[in-house]
Amino acid sequence: MRNEKVCELSLEKFQPFGSFAPMINPDGAKLGAPPIEFYRDMLSLKVGTPTASFSVCRVENRPMVVDVTEFHSWCGEGILPLDGDILIHVGPATPKGEVPVEKIKIFRVPRGTMVTLNPGVWHHAPFAYKSAAVNVLIVLPERTYANDCIVKKIPTIKQIKFKT
Repeated sequence: MRNEKVCELSLEKFQPFGSFAPMINPDGAKLGAPPIEFYRDMLSLKVGTPTASFSVCRVENRPMVVDVTEFHSWCGEGILPLDGDILIHVGPATPKGEVPVEKIKIFRVPRGTMVTLNPGVWHHAPFAYKSAAVNVLIVLPERTYANDCIVKKIPTIKQIKFKT
């Protein structure tokens, strides 16, 4: 039997085998500022074409109002709250990119529970639920935020206010 010492994880030592990134309280390049920070493409996983990308959306408390929404035409999206529960809004895909405000639903997703969204489903950054901040793992094809993301602002009169 061979004895092996446990290695401390470092980029230099782990590089021949893959890569890693801190998904709770991430640091590095990001889009946005509090209360919504998107740490894009932190890790990638070759699963064919395209490459799956793992990002973190760190959300802090903000008003419980759906005022913006988005969809991706060519891919679904995976959402996994890592360290707290979240609230997400979803709406059915529409043929011409019209926001289906009257059909939007709000769901609570418990921490550790992954949801996947079908292509075309309206959604946006989650809301932290009963936490000051929540780190949420987002799984998309690499650079989806730049090449397959249609974002629409919802007019004030049609915005959705909700409470828990």
